[in-house]
Amino acid sequence: MADFNVGLRDAGSVSIVELKGYLDAHTAPELENIFNKLIRENKFKVVVNFNQLNYISSAGLGVFMAYVETMRENNGDIKFANLKENVYNIFDLLGFPLLYEFYKDENEAIQKFNEPGKS
Repeated sequence: MADFNVGLRDAGSVSIVELKGYLDAHTAPELENIFNKLIRENKFKVVVNFNQLNYISSAGLGVFMAYVETMRENNGDIKFANLKENVYNIFDLLGFPLLYEFYKDENEAIQKFNEPGKS
């Protein structure tokens, strides 16, 4: 089975989800558990750091689609940061840049949440 780890830490009012390894149908439930935990804790501002993610499947993409509406309905969002080119290309191919904000680094994404009038 492919290696996958998901980490969670706070940066002020923003939650950072760190992904490592391979996100696919077998590992997607781990990421779903993190999003469910965030919702239970009323944490709706999320930056996903893809720095150490090597692969994402359609099941992995589906996790973000399943939770983004809940985050946005609660004045939050899911922003993506630090994507490797091969991972970004999968998002790009499926039109995700029209639905989500992508940033070169985590700090830039966090700052967007902290701008007045921004989610």
